Formats: sequence, C-alpha cells, structure tokens
Amino acid sequence: MVPTDSGPPQPDHLGAVLYMKSHPNAVPRGVNDFGCVPDAAHPRPVILAHGTDASAYTDWSVIGPQLVDQGFCVYALNYGGKPGAGTFGTEDIVLSGYQIAQFVDDVRAATGAPKVDLVGFSQGANVTRYYINKLGGAPKVGNWVGLASPTYGGVMYGLVPPAQQIPGALDLAARAVSVAAVQQAQGSPFMLELNAGGDTVPGVRYTTVGSRADEVIQPFENIALRGPGADNIVLQDRCPVDLTGHFHMVYDPYVYQLLLEVLDPGRAPEPVCVPVALGTGIPQVVIGGNI
Repeated sequence: MVPTDSGPPQPDHLGAVLYMKSHPNAVPRGVNDFGCVPDAAHPRPVILAHGTDASAYTDWSVIGPQLVDQGFCVYALNYGGKPGAGTFGTEDIVLSGYQIAQFVDDVRAATGAPKVDLVGFSQGANVTRYYINKLGGAPKVGNWVGLASPTYGGVMYGLVPPAQQIPGALDLAARAVSVAAVQQAQGSPFMLELNAGGDTVPGVRYTTVGSRADEVIQPFENIALRGPGADNIVLQDRCPVDLTGHFHMVYDPYVYQLLLEVLDPGRAPEPVCVPVALGTGIPQVVIGGNI
C-alpha cells in the first residue's frame, strides 16, 4: 500500500498514531511525490521502510520531510499488513521483501534513477536487507542504512531462549504479537536464512546506526553487521549523552544527522550532540499501541 495523504511532522510516535486515527492514508509531508526528479546532487531516490506494527507515517513523519527539504526524492510504502489493516509490518517478512522489490522498481521507473538508497528502521532494516541480499536487489541499491537494525535478532527481554525450548511456544507468540515479530527472534529460521552466506553482498554500502540503550535488540551487539564493507555506528560513541533507545530512534534529531552524513556526506553539517534521557519515547509507544 502506497499512502498518499500528506500529513504534518509529529513530536513523537504517539502523536503520529493519533493523527492516523483520523487520517489512515497519511504519509509524511513531501514523501511519495512521484513527479519528483532527482538532481545531480541527490541522484538516488531514498526509500524509507518502517518497523514492526507501524506505518510509513508513524515512523517517518519527521525524517521524511527533513530529507525532502534537503533535496532528496523520498518514498515510503506500508508493507506487510493484513487486508484492511491500520498498522503494518506484521506479516511474513519474506513476502514483505517482495513488496519492497516491487516498490523499488516502481520508484526507479517513475524517477528514471538506476539506483535507490534504502533506509530501514527496525524490521525495515531486515526486510530491505532481505531484498538486497536474497532477492537480487543489490544492483539497484547504492546505500543501505539500518537504524536499530535487528541484524542478528533479539532475545526479547530474555524470553526467546526458553520459548525456543518449548514446543509450540513461538507459534503462540506469533498469534499474540505478530508473525514478523517472532521471525526476528535471535536464532529464528528467518534470521538464519537472512544471514546465511554473509551479512553483506558486494556493490552496496551498508551502514548500521545502533544504541547501547536499545530496549528490544539485546545484546546490542546483535545490531552490527559482521560482513565486509559495513560501517557500524554506535550512537553513544558519537554522542555519549544521547541515551536514545530503540523506540525513539526515528524521532531523535542526532540520529537524523547521522543518517544525513551517510546519504549526503559532502554537504551534511557536523551533528550537534545534545542529551537524551534513558527511556525517552517508551511511554508514547506503549500508549500508541493500546489505543
């Protein structure tokens, strides 16, 4: 699903969820302009992929317009949703990978660009990397950036290892949360398939941006790519007082500035480090997921 109704930037995830209650087809301002023509300074369109149980708007309401204002052609789809769903990124990630593949081709056809840059948040990092590494997308991609990327999955607060020892437990978990969430558990069949043969493939520049305070991906080292050609940025190595974790990543100004360094290295300003308190954004995500 390609959302088309322009919506304003929001202060946090909760604000975006509330806006979508009355604007279910919302997309960040300036995103999905299929008349946009890439220029010489920004020749590759940027495609943004949201995370689990989210949407293009809830995850990119701020970063999307910021990239547009920098001169990029920016696009985002709602992938992995059930028919009639109001939230996305819940279904089989393999099938979502094919949705990404089609969207990349649609954007390339509309813009005439031979390659795109892919930026994924959380599950968005896994589904876009699956497209590149397993579905033959590498020749069509310049940069891949994973924000809070579950590169090797997570143990989900320590629940995954014991659940993997109980027959049927993960099937129950998939019904309770979502198929996609369970697929991203450390050691799951999907994660093993994604990383089989190497984390990276030649021809694409890979970058992860992760936080030691990530509330979902534990141990946090599971964020980093271990393959050749990857740059793994730890947020606190660049800005020690920024304790942004998983849920606030796409609303943190410093993370956006790091992203801009990757996508536009010749013009991006030096990021400005400011304190962010531990746990920022968690209440908003919890409330947003229960209204």
